[in-house]
Amino acid sequence: MSQSSTVDEQQYWKLWTKSRDSHAGDMLVKRYLPLVSYHVQRIAVSLPKNVSRDDLKSLGLMGLLDALQKFDPTRDLKFDTYASFRVRGAIIDGLRKEDWLPRSTRERAKKIEAKIEQLEQRLLRHVTSEEIAVELNLTSEDVCQTMNEHFFANVLSIDEHLQDEENDHSFTIRDDKQILPEERLLKVEALNDLERVIEKLSEKEQLVLSLFYHEELTLTEIGEVMSLSTSRISQIHSKAIFKLRNFLSS
Repeated sequence: MSQSSTVDEQQYWKLWTKSRDSHAGDMLVKRYLPLVSYHVQRIAVSLPKNVSRDDLKSLGLMGLLDALQKFDPTRDLKFDTYASFRVRGAIIDGLRKEDWLPRSTRERAKKIEAKIEQLEQRLLRHVTSEEIAVELNLTSEDVCQTMNEHFFANVLSIDEHLQDEENDHSFTIRDDKQILPEERLLKVEALNDLERVIEKLSEKEQLVLSLFYHEELTLTEIGEVMSLSTSRISQIHSKAIFKLRNFLSS
């Protein structure tokens, strides 16, 4: 950002904080709209194609507006950091309230899970998405995408259930900053397991996961880095997540 635009943004924040100036608010929203697009693209990776990105953008925009209303510039916190939590949270909350996973996808996921169990019992090893695809007359990409969508839906469902339990037991006081010994042990074991299974992935799959989750690049940006199309990067990502899920579940 240039020095002049930085000065302009500071002026907009002063106007917005002091009098909720509508023009200043509009300019700040325009300045941080790319943040909404960024989170939409990252979350959309785990969603089926029937979920409209425009709907996700609308949810994200609501989160951005909420962040703008509640942000306190006097705190030692950058707005883009604060807004990221609000934007992502608004999109996730919106997805929880809607049954966005089609029934056909849920039924296909059940068939795939049953076939995975059947093949692994017969072959006594982990099975690949290609092997499952042949058995069910699907493509490997369909298998990976279906299971990843189903997994993401389950994560949302579990998270919502945990939030409900916390609301039901609001009288319980817990120091969230204090990590219990058993929690630390479980976290270390989980990280070690994850590290081991990641090493089983191909070099391309490892690179895509590293760039997406560690470097926080979008799929389009990863495609530019690796000289591959966005759709190809999406396929590699889906296949890698499917393998990790398959390894970790056992």
